[in-house]
Order: sequence, then C-alpha cells, then structure tokens
Amino acid sequence: MTISKTRPVVSLCFATDPDFQQNLDHLLALIAQTPEDAIVIAPEVALSGFAYERFGEAAAFTDAALPKLMGNIGKRLLILSAITKKEEGTYNVAYALHAGEILHRQAKAKLFSLGGEHDYFLPGAEEEIAPFVFEGITVGILICFELRFKSLWQQLEGCDIIAVPAQWGKLRSEHFVTLTNALAVMNQCYVVASDAANEDTSGMSGIITPFGGEIRNNGSEILTSHYEARTVASMRRYLNVGIE
Repeated sequence: MTISKTRPVVSLCFATDPDFQQNLDHLLALIAQTPEDAIVIAPEVALSGFAYERFGEAAAFTDAALPKLMGNIGKRLLILSAITKKEEGTYNVAYALHAGEILHRQAKAKLFSLGGEHDYFLPGAEEEIAPFVFEGITVGILICFELRFKSLWQQLEGCDIIAVPAQWGKLRSEHFVTLTNALAVMNQCYVVASDAANEDTSGMSGIITPFGGEIRNNGSEILTSHYEARTVASMRRYLNVGIE
C-alpha cells in the first residue's frame, strides 16, 4: 500500500449554475489546474445545486457525470456530494473518487430542515459516516449541516483529514468558520472545507491545520495547501488527548 506523508490538498469555491453541464465543465476545468496528486474537495451538490424543481434530471445527471469525473481526475482524490436516486428514494451522497473507482460513499444523514431538505431527500444512516483510508491517509467526510453535530466529530476521531463539502448559508458564515476551525483543533487533524460561492452561501472555503492555522479562499476558486503526516503526529504527541 502506498503511504503518503505529504499531499497537496485543495478546496474549491465556485457558484453552481442552473446549467448542469456547465457545472461539470467548470469543475473539470478547475480540477485540471490542481496538482496531479491532490486531494480535491468540491462544494455540496456541486453538479446541480439543490435543484428541487428538477430532482429527477439532477439525479440522472449524477449518473452520467460520475464516470466522466472518474475518467478525468487521474491520480487525484476528488470528494464531492451529488443528488443520487436509489430504489427507495433520493439521497444527497458524498463520493470519494480516485483512479476510475468510487473509494467511498455516504449519504447525508443530518438533513437541514430549515432548507426543506426533509421534503426531498431521505436521510442516510449515521453509521455510514466513518473513516476510510486513501494511500495511508485516514479521511472522513461531513456534509454541510452535519458539521454541527459533535457526536459525528467523535465518529471521525483519528482521521488525518476531514473533508466538508457544503452549501452553507451566508447569514451563518461565522459559524462555518468557527466550526471548521474548532473541528481541526478538537480532532487534531486537517479540515478541508469547500463551500459554494452563491449569493446565499458563505463562500468561506478553507484549509485548517491541526494546530489551528487557517487559510480561506478570499474570492479565489482554488485554494491549495499541503497535508503533512508529521504535523498531525506532532500535534497529537504535543497535546495528547488520546487520539491515535
């Protein structure tokens, strides 16, 4: 198994368009500008937005877009969420894609009732919110509103990187910054948060280190930093709170 001691990490921040194909083309163009071995996080439902009035169309587009993404990301790991139709109903599913494969998937378990998500999505199972390993790096995912639940932080304890694809409300932008920073410090890991740049979202994508150092996108669609295994190990050794 390949073990990565360092790795470029990228947080994307871009607006979703009503034209689904334009979103896919835009996402692929941004990915092409990232390091070839990067871990790239895209916003929640980046391919379509929530598109409640076009739910079936959005789910069908996900089915068509995933193979194109897997065929064009090369050695990168891409994490995004997408509207996904299953036999029993429709879910907001986070995917981790690499080298033509789906390495991990989990449906959003904590739906945002103020946004009406319960009216359209079925909730996923909380036990699906679990770490997975990519080339020696333990990765976890929280989808937007799930960031507010401390029990889910505990489920991802021990992760080296936690990805947060989001469409976070602009009125609560400070909450997004505070919670992503706190998650990195509490779980002593990197947090790579990707929010959309829509009129009603925070646009506060960021990359935070286990020591609490943060960078935010500041208007850029591509924010790049590096994961370093020694930084995670150093923080957990320096302030030992029992995370292994």
